[in-house]
Amino acid sequence: MRTALLQSSGHPGHVVENLKVLDDVAARAAAAGADLLVTSELFLTGYAIGDDLGRLAEPEDGDAADAVAEIAARHGLAVAYGYPERAGDAVYNSVQLVAADGARLANYRKTHLYGCFEHDHFTPGQATVAQAELHGLTVGLMICYDVEFPENVRAHALAGTDLLLVPTAQLHPYQFVAESVVPVRAFESQMYIAYVNRVGPEGEFEFVGLSTLAGPDGVARARAGRGEELLLADVDPVLLAASREANPYLRDRRPPLYGSLV
Repeated sequence: MRTALLQSSGHPGHVVENLKVLDDVAARAAAAGADLLVTSELFLTGYAIGDDLGRLAEPEDGDAADAVAEIAARHGLAVAYGYPERAGDAVYNSVQLVAADGARLANYRKTHLYGCFEHDHFTPGQATVAQAELHGLTVGLMICYDVEFPENVRAHALAGTDLLLVPTAQLHPYQFVAESVVPVRAFESQMYIAYVNRVGPEGEFEFVGLSTLAGPDGVARARAGRGEELLLADVDPVLLAASREANPYLRDRRPPLYGSLV
């Protein structure tokens, strides 16, 4: 499955403009043979926009979700996009996966909030694993800081995730997460991980880019630099099966020994 990673911060605070960017990039990705396009964390609204996160938050089936579904259907590729989700009085940092026909496949709310900014603006999600089937692969959803908890990724591995999508807003000076942690997570849990970052300054933050698609062998199939970029790489189920056979971490686990972890 050819996967496109949109490394971009878009236009913070401007949903309509970000939908235009998404439409343009979806056309480019589809022309390059992509089956799936993944954006960065909170791409739809921007990240460092303060109280506007609450003002711009929408339900998972709101107007912006309908617009993304139309983009996906028009260009014939699935789209995973980050956005602030409103559910009652709560606002979640969420990612939604939409199929190539515009159908909503899965929605995930970030479970591990990072720093005072996120704790001030979001409610943490409670469900660890959100998945959907896409082109014969089990695709899982996660957001940024979540991937830095090995238990989180292992939960996906045990649930059968083949490709884990991780929209992110990775900050300076923590670029080692993109460079080292993500490939290790892919190797130790035997899956592909698409880690898609924002770039440049935004409010008080500086995002480092370095988006990557890491394989189950711990090798980055593609890696972006520090600027705006559309990255393309393939997820190969044959390589995934061979890697899982050669690296039987899940089979060799001894759960009764791990009780102290919880």
